[in-house]
Amino acid sequence: MKRTKVKDLLSNGEIHKDYMIEGWVRTHRGNKNVHFIALNDGSIIHNIQIVADANVFEEELLKKITTGSCIQAIGTLVPSQGQGQKVEIQAKQIKIHGTCDPETYPLQKKGHSLEFLRTIAHLRPRTNTFGAIFRIRHHMAFAIHHYFNSKGFVYLHTPIITGSDCEGAGQMFRVTTLDLYNLPKTKDGKIDFSEDFFGKETSLTVSGQLEGELGALALSEIYTFGPTFRAENSNTPRHLAEFWMIEPEMAFYDINDNMDLAEDFIKFLVKYALEHCTDDLNFLNEMYDKELINRLNFVLEHPFERLTYTEAINILLEAKENFEFPVFWGCDLQSEHERYLVEKYFKRPVILTDYPKEIKAFYMKQNDDGKTVRAMDVLFPKIGEIIGGSQREDDYDKLNNRIKELQIPEKDVWWYLETRKFGTAPHSGFGLGFERLILFITGMANIRDVIPFPRTPKNAEF
Repeated sequence: MKRTKVKDLLSNGEIHKDYMIEGWVRTHRGNKNVHFIALNDGSIIHNIQIVADANVFEEELLKKITTGSCIQAIGTLVPSQGQGQKVEIQAKQIKIHGTCDPETYPLQKKGHSLEFLRTIAHLRPRTNTFGAIFRIRHHMAFAIHHYFNSKGFVYLHTPIITGSDCEGAGQMFRVTTLDLYNLPKTKDGKIDFSEDFFGKETSLTVSGQLEGELGALALSEIYTFGPTFRAENSNTPRHLAEFWMIEPEMAFYDINDNMDLAEDFIKFLVKYALEHCTDDLNFLNEMYDKELINRLNFVLEHPFERLTYTEAINILLEAKENFEFPVFWGCDLQSEHERYLVEKYFKRPVILTDYPKEIKAFYMKQNDDGKTVRAMDVLFPKIGEIIGGSQREDDYDKLNNRIKELQIPEKDVWWYLETRKFGTAPHSGFGLGFERLILFITGMANIRDVIPFPRTPKNAEF
């Protein structure tokens, strides 16, 4: 007999038919006549109840079926006589795959804090909370590929190991095979990276964008979706050292096309979550964030407000708010400023454009005023910036001058500059941090709780 998943059993199982199920025991209670075992296999947040007649099964076998143990059960699906479930399995056979010591198993029936569960990341997927989060994460990953594929985008795999920090996004993790206890040195005492595996200094990427642009300038529309790395010593609930990014790049898109795509994309993902993750979202709405589903629907129901950075600064300067960080033209907006615009002033998602060029990356297209660039940030309730992007600078001279201004070594970006010499084209793109998206979709408060094994300063467990 083949295994049937609990999800399939609960949705379309035939009454009075025999099934074989396998999973992990959530609870086990009983008396001298009958035992009730709640089994979960991770396919759905709900358990299936197994009813075991104490006269049919050996007492020693039933004693070994403790919380956390893994079992196989064969039995008949019948209407449930008790509260809490419509159907249950009347067990005919039970086999124990793996026992679980109740004295040392850390996931007992009592509630556990999210902080504690982070210390047992190898077991936390077995909880209702993390089962729900990781199923939602799966659905969102699938939805991303589905969305771009349906629009004719090409999925481009950009490198994880890079030779430069062209993106200017912060500290990078070095990649090396050199013996750290016996480093080769040049005549002037510096590390001789010519002896390293790649013959030069290399790091883990902070973004696939620049290589993505190269793909767009041949394939028209591409997207990347892969791991990225930042070696910033940041311990906030919004930062990870290893995270996943979605980065579409589109030839022949201006900043307005870019905004249209970003809004359509994120609304598609929210709608997909509401349609395909109903049970998990209802659980998270009930247990963690009573406004979660309302907030998701709110994003769908409102067009995103679009305004310039300068207009936003004027609104913030007139606000009767005690901001922790000062507001002035040229400042890099903080999360508190972004959330004020979204949650209090406009009461809808916001897209800001035309930022000062000094606070944005070198590759953004310069406006005619000489002060601003065609940047685009999408701001969401509760989390602030969720998407950052821009129209890219396609003018060779302007891009080259900006690179020189910022003293970026031309040896690191010669290939990027060459695309502006050989058939340049207007193009745009943006980046969406996958974990920021999952934070918003799940209503969780800490980014460490939306990735299976978080990497943060002083923490690379599991």
